[in-house]
Amino acid sequence: MRAALIAIAWMASLAHAAPEEAILGKGEGYPVCPPAVLVEVRCLVGEVSRRDEVYPSRKVAKAATPRALQRAAEPDLRYRYQGEERDIDGYLANHRVTGLVIAKGDAILVERYQYDRTPQHRMTSHSMAKTVVAMLVGIAMAEGSIGSIDDRVDRYVPQLAGTAYGETRIRHLLSMSSGIRFSEVYSGTDDVATLGRRSLLGESEGGVATVTPFNTREREPGAKFSYSSADTQVLGLVLRAATGKPLADYLSEKIWQPMGAEADATWIVDKGGYETAFTGINATVRDYARLGLLLANDGALDGRAIIPAAWVRSATTPPAKQFEPGATSMSPLFGYGYQTWILAGSAREFALRGVRSQLILVNPGAKLVMVQTAAGNMGEPVGEALSLWLAVTRRFAN
Repeated sequence: MRAALIAIAWMASLAHAAPEEAILGKGEGYPVCPPAVLVEVRCLVGEVSRRDEVYPSRKVAKAATPRALQRAAEPDLRYRYQGEERDIDGYLANHRVTGLVIAKGDAILVERYQYDRTPQHRMTSHSMAKTVVAMLVGIAMAEGSIGSIDDRVDRYVPQLAGTAYGETRIRHLLSMSSGIRFSEVYSGTDDVATLGRRSLLGESEGGVATVTPFNTREREPGAKFSYSSADTQVLGLVLRAATGKPLADYLSEKIWQPMGAEADATWIVDKGGYETAFTGINATVRDYARLGLLLANDGALDGRAIIPAAWVRSATTPPAKQFEPGATSMSPLFGYGYQTWILAGSAREFALRGVRSQLILVNPGAKLVMVQTAAGNMGEPVGEALSLWLAVTRRFAN
């Protein structure tokens, strides 16, 4: 009976109208447009939930036996934002959220979808993929495939010898402090647009060719945080060369299957068959929650280490003062670790973030996770999401 009541409540939660449905393409069934650097607004929902239907991708195989997630009755969560009291319905009514899951331990507390999306849709990660790459680097380190984060890139990718990236150490790629000039403002004409065209849109042969335009060092490595998707792309090249495996296969073998993923994921690849390391994982919201819960347990599941705990802690800690919250110039709310955002505050909390308001927020002390997939505007502020998260942690942290 209790399970039936929970299911009825969940179905009822799907009934409200999502914001801006008309301009997001509801009348066309939320279409998917052909690949482009800048996506038409009417195609955003389709693009973030069916991206691997229009871009070439490689499968990330699921677990043979998925790890079950329990389901609890949805709590009455309320928070204040801009002087108003709101609840989850109010939050969803104001944001282009395609999927929302809040979990504690192995129990789902909240699961909601909008824009006719379902638990079976694979939602794109955008830059949340960056944190996944960092975790795979930690595993490769533990296995000896990567000798040290102080190794230079050209030790693993000799095609980059004699370039600025070839002379950069892995440590500085991880912390987004390579010192190599790269503009990422999402104008459609900046460096990240060039990277997108050369990788996602197939305008180069792929692999090393995706990063060759970025070869000007403007500051000493490690001196300053400067967000750069090219740093992650090079990190992906190192990882593939070191392990001898495509990133999708390595992710499946080392994390996706061991954590008990319930569905296959995908990872977009370029013309040469190299995964776009800086973006392009596509997975169900529940499997993103499983990933978040794995990180909340410092990479362990049932006492078995999947990602080395020491690495997870290093990756989720600012490596120096200039990476602490308030010092990165990106936001006073976030600092940076290894391809992972660090939340300000006394509690240890960190986040995976994507450019269209994709989020996985993690509180290891309370084993709490909030996953949000979305079709938001580029670089949309996440202040209200953090207000909701604060209400979650206040309610469930103790």
